[in-house]
Amino acid sequence: MTANIAILDEFERRRFMTRAAGALLGVGVGPYVSTAAAKPLLPTRPHTAESIIYLNMAGGMSHIDTFDMKPSRSDIQGPIDSIPSSLTGVVVSEHLPQMARLLDKTCLVRSLNSDQGVHYSAYYYMHTSYHLQGTLRHPHFGAWMMRLLGKKNSRLPGNIQVLGGSRQINHGFMEPRYGPLKISDPDAGLPNSKPLPGVTGEAHQRRVALANLADRAFRQQFPHRQVRAFMDTYAEAVELMKSSDLEAFDISKEPAAHQDRYGEAKFGKGCLLARRLVERGVRFVEVTLDGWDTHLFNFETTPKLSRILDRALAALLQDLESRGMLETTLVVLATEFGRTPKIDGHTKGRGHWPQAYTCLLAGGGIRGGQIYGQTDEQGGKVTDNLVTVTDFNATLAYALGLPLDHELSSPASQPFRVADKGQPVRALF
Repeated sequence: MTANIAILDEFERRRFMTRAAGALLGVGVGPYVSTAAAKPLLPTRPHTAESIIYLNMAGGMSHIDTFDMKPSRSDIQGPIDSIPSSLTGVVVSEHLPQMARLLDKTCLVRSLNSDQGVHYSAYYYMHTSYHLQGTLRHPHFGAWMMRLLGKKNSRLPGNIQVLGGSRQINHGFMEPRYGPLKISDPDAGLPNSKPLPGVTGEAHQRRVALANLADRAFRQQFPHRQVRAFMDTYAEAVELMKSSDLEAFDISKEPAAHQDRYGEAKFGKGCLLARRLVERGVRFVEVTLDGWDTHLFNFETTPKLSRILDRALAALLQDLESRGMLETTLVVLATEFGRTPKIDGHTKGRGHWPQAYTCLLAGGGIRGGQIYGQTDEQGGKVTDNLVTVTDFNATLAYALGLPLDHELSSPASQPFRVADKGQPVRALF
């Protein structure tokens, strides 16, 4: 049996350890809970951002129908009207009325450019700064944060992904402890984080001691980093079960009126959860709003998603500001690519368009009330201040004070940096 355990692949090892924890401890927290603190490195600049809330618009949000409207071109713009914003001369979609009023607190980067036009490859590139290649997997930006900054709150996971679905990116070539804890339902709190009914106090401690005893020989025979990471996971899970910080995952603790501001959609609830987690010291929280892949019926789907986004993002920014958290929290609204200026006459949809698209930044030292970069009259080409994917990620890293030139090696001894060779857009600060 011991020999068989030694050759288990990573998935089977995780399943073995998870089952053991569930049976012995009465917990089912997955192996990604553990994100133990790393020794912080010297920052590249004096910085204000300490955490990131990353709002992922999965599927490719149409810039032309949201934050880079072309009202003078009815053939390009289609039936979605534009409305004025709090910035003179700047218009946004009629379905973003709250964000229109708050635009002076944000920075719109209208000049993103990518060389990846396929969904997963583009999503992977946006989150890792590297192209998908072979069997090598690169770390998610949140994993880089954990590796380079360490935790703020030792009792909570430092890297969390909410509503991300099946295509999420993990720790890559880094140790599993830097990967994300995944939350599929923001209403459900943290699943399996309490002892089983009747397993409390001394009974729970006996199970912990029994698990440690049973694992001792295994750990001594196989002192691999994955085994150590899994054991750290359960130690941290036990501590979290006893901690008051567990309440951070319970959005029902918020007043009903406050919950209502974020809306009934899962995405809005995820944004509220993100605020609660960052308030307790979580470094990185990503919340996904899926459905932006509008090859079909763009002018039915995009308004619906825009209204969900508008309510949740406006509530999040106002909430962070009222609590004095916006300066230390960088809010990022990003997507894998934009949508074609040309409207398909048959499907009323738009295709993939990585040549030009828009992302939004707020807080974390970013200067509000600015538009950076622009596209041509069709929204198809960047005409000023082009920002590459790696430059965008370098800007996020710069806001956090991450060392942009610090290299980490993959198992094949290849050197990698948090944003590859990207350069931060310092004009945004």
